[in-house]
Amino acid sequence: MKDRRSFLRASTIAGSGLLLAACIKSSDKEQEKGDQKDKKGGEVTATEDLMREHGVLRRALLVYAETVPKLRADAGSISPDALQKTAKLFRAFGEDYHEKKLEEAYIFPAVKNGGSAAATLPDILITQHNRGREITEYILSITSSAKLGTANGESLAQALIGFVRMYEHHAAFEDTIVFPAWKATLTEDQLDEMGDKFEEIEQQQFGKDGYEDAVKQIGDIEGALGLSNLSQFTAPPPPTNQG
Repeated sequence: MKDRRSFLRASTIAGSGLLLAACIKSSDKEQEKGDQKDKKGGEVTATEDLMREHGVLRRALLVYAETVPKLRADAGSISPDALQKTAKLFRAFGEDYHEKKLEEAYIFPAVKNGGSAAATLPDILITQHNRGREITEYILSITSSAKLGTANGESLAQALIGFVRMYEHHAAFEDTIVFPAWKATLTEDQLDEMGDKFEEIEQQQFGKDGYEDAVKQIGDIEGALGLSNLSQFTAPPPPTNQG
């Protein structure tokens, strides 16, 4: 009987120790999350993450748009290397990660089933994803040569124009309609969980901070093409009204 009481006492102490350890671990995790939220700017939410990734892709679109007039003026003066790097970045960060792993896997299904007016958009967006991948493949193929010629310069320019036009509207509709509709299907806790999930997918895909790396890549491309100075894109003043 004494042995039994000793065993029960030891089991109770051990169980209490495990429970305490679990509580401490949970508390540490909550503290870590709290610390992240207390940092200047706060924690990045899932929707904010999606939209800042669009920012990287829009900078890639700017590279394409700024290349078109140069292609038409003198295709041979354009280094295929910069376009090749831009297309590879768009494929890895935009198509294989942002589109396939986040939007098509989590966002579009929820929006389609959410019953909102946005439910008709995911099918169109997926069609545009697929067309974008075709154009990216074409850009990669054309820019694999050491030099661009007049013959393929105009074809490439047309492909870039179509790509930019499609994705500018595509991303704008996602930012203003689709992402808010997706967010509306989630509770605050679920949205927080999705933020953690997206971060986990990013780590699995790139083995590090994929967003920071993508920002650096597009910055290097812009620098090589003379597009890194933001002031050069300031619009000229409007014509003086001589009325």
